[in-house]
Amino acid sequence: MAVWIQAQQLQGDALHQMQSLYGQHFPIEVRHYLSQWIEGQLWDAIDLENPQEEIKAKRLLDNLIQELQKKAEHQVGEDGFLLKIKLGHYASQLKSTYDRCPLELVRCIKHILYTEQRLVREATNSSSPVGGVMDSMSQKYHQINQAFEELRILTQDTENDLRKLQHNQEYFIIQYQESLRIQAQLSSLATLPPADRQLREPSLLSKRATVEAWLTREANTLQKYRLGLAEKHQKTLALLRKQQTVILDDELIQWKRRQQLAGNGGPPEGGLDILQSWCEKLAETIWQNRQQIRRAEHLRQQLPIPGPIEELLTELNSTITDIISALVTSTFIIEKQPPQVLKTQTKFAATVRLLVGGKLNVHMNPPQVKATIISEQQAKALLKNENTRNDSSGEILNNNCVMEYHQTTGTLSAHFRNMSLKRIRRSDRRGAESVTEEKFTILFESQFSVGGNELVFQVKTLSLPVVVIVHGSQDNNATATVLWDNAFAEPGRVPFIVPDKVLWPQLCEALNMKYKAEVQSNRGLSEENLVFLAQKAFCSSSVNPEEYRNMTMTWSQFNRESLPGRNFTFWQWFDGVMELTKKHLKPHWNDGAILGFVNKQQAQDMLMSKPNGTFLLRFSDSEIGGITIAWVAENPNKAGERMVWNLMPYTTKDFSIRSLADRISDLNHLLYLYPDRPKDEVFSKYYTPPLSKAVDGYVKPQIKQVVPEFATPNPDPAANPGYMDHAASPAVNPQHTYGLYPPIVDPMLDPDGDFDLDDTMDVARHVEELLRRPMEGQWSGQQS
Repeated sequence: MAVWIQAQQLQGDALHQMQSLYGQHFPIEVRHYLSQWIEGQLWDAIDLENPQEEIKAKRLLDNLIQELQKKAEHQVGEDGFLLKIKLGHYASQLKSTYDRCPLELVRCIKHILYTEQRLVREATNSSSPVGGVMDSMSQKYHQINQAFEELRILTQDTENDLRKLQHNQEYFIIQYQESLRIQAQLSSLATLPPADRQLREPSLLSKRATVEAWLTREANTLQKYRLGLAEKHQKTLALLRKQQTVILDDELIQWKRRQQLAGNGGPPEGGLDILQSWCEKLAETIWQNRQQIRRAEHLRQQLPIPGPIEELLTELNSTITDIISALVTSTFIIEKQPPQVLKTQTKFAATVRLLVGGKLNVHMNPPQVKATIISEQQAKALLKNENTRNDSSGEILNNNCVMEYHQTTGTLSAHFRNMSLKRIRRSDRRGAESVTEEKFTILFESQFSVGGNELVFQVKTLSLPVVVIVHGSQDNNATATVLWDNAFAEPGRVPFIVPDKVLWPQLCEALNMKYKAEVQSNRGLSEENLVFLAQKAFCSSSVNPEEYRNMTMTWSQFNRESLPGRNFTFWQWFDGVMELTKKHLKPHWNDGAILGFVNKQQAQDMLMSKPNGTFLLRFSDSEIGGITIAWVAENPNKAGERMVWNLMPYTTKDFSIRSLADRISDLNHLLYLYPDRPKDEVFSKYYTPPLSKAVDGYVKPQIKQVVPEFATPNPDPAANPGYMDHAASPAVNPQHTYGLYPPIVDPMLDPDGDFDLDDTMDVARHVEELLRRPMEGQWSGQQS
């Protein structure tokens, strides 16, 4: 169902949130009448950070206006006439708004569509098994909105009291001036004759007594008003502080946690729009109360009345300043994190955002943000407010950026698009630590003022931990450090402490999350897969998952110590599996064609109960990033006996020459994918189509895999025209034999039986070049 149809069915707060997305920047009528067209465009294909994408954005804007004008032209009838004028006006309005900045239109529509999808998803999920979670979330949002409404009423109440106090104080001052005038008249009586003085003095004395009595009584009333107002402000500030704690210490921290888990492949952290709206409401309410307290202070200075109010106002002013300082410094956040594995001399990007920038009008004097890379020790010192003397641990190019205000979305942010780490300065490492375990962080800092320089803020925020590498070979181990940190870091930790050991189920959750994200698959790791990994990690043979529930795995076991009998760690093996699957096996993994996490003995047990020619695919135990084919067939040395054969593992090098599906197609002795699926039913849709006929007298060769001991004539030669003969080719097949026979020595292969593509020419090109030579010259050259 189209998103817009579902969005129109929203109710309550969700409907209100959806309606608030629209306005003059993008009218809701445009969304309604062009809903199908809008949802059919590839908005996500445009990179908002790339200025070169502006041409695509301009094309979308022109098409939108064209569609709107077309829709307007087709309106008929009395109602249609008004709609025709309205839609035509919107077309002109959108053109004038976005013609010079079409990327802002894309940003606006992406924001609208994302929010609508989220609201629809939340409303849909409320009726699902996780409805309880969504209900609690809705309840939490409702409580936050209720607190804002209470704050609005309190702030309005103190505003009314303040105006009343001001009015009463102005009248008090008028009466006080009257008492001064009476006193002046009494003083002037001394110059009059005694008879006149006696005549006028009683009246003036009576007036003075009346006014002074009123002033004394009114001064006490004013003092009560002031104290009452101060007490109300205390109540408001207590609620403000509580509301701010919920939003900053709960909701914003949770968003940052989701952002951290997203670095491990978790679900997207979600937009900041709701958080920004809450923070802006906080800023607005705090600022209103701050202005009220300042006005109350001004009234006190204007008319000093002895009492405790001076102390109370000082305390209120200090409290409100602390609250707004906490809000501003906490809402200076990193919206888009820099890469956590950072290679020197490589361009990278990041985005920082001030959630309250629009409400505080910070953009009127746009602040500049500076990025610096600092070490773990420097980060600790910074959080302790120790003087770090502006130390850094490296040099970042293009590390200054001005914050920009986007009118359509109301966001104030700085987009660092072209940063590059020129050099890094490392600390002395301890014990078994390697460079790929050393953590840094990017410090973003800025300074700006609000309220006409009333308050000046210095804001700082730290990125998630970053591991700096200088070569691609370090990426694997650096990723392990980042994965462990993202998965197991505690909120509010001292930088960048993580537990040395974690429960196995916790690690399984992190590995599954990472695997699904890297392979880009909804098929994650099953319980059987995780048991296999536990067996590998703990050198265990138990198949009972319960036995691993309370077991812990240390960082050393994860990526310092090699697996028994191997020269690689648990993580290095797992990462190799992910890399291979991501690059070459993703469709087969998604189809369920790859069992993968099965050891040799398990494969044998599974296959021996199946007919000859049944095979399965499992990840190699002995090689990083390898997958092997195991199949059941007759034992050539013992008539009537069957055995399981294992082909030498394929790696990325192999699949860059010929795909897995084609290799399986080549091997005619492979008949059924375990348990009983005909192989063509599973893999035929991935076979490379047959080659076309010869062009200009040349026949194009094709590499084909053969296992010599199982080579049989193709049952239908005409089905694959142009294929090379099934006889073993020394340039292609010797690496693909099984472990029971000694490998054939070939100068084109390295000691492990893999193609050494760095030192020899590409095999396919080599074969093609040989076949292009005249036959006599080719063979005479080889015989020599």
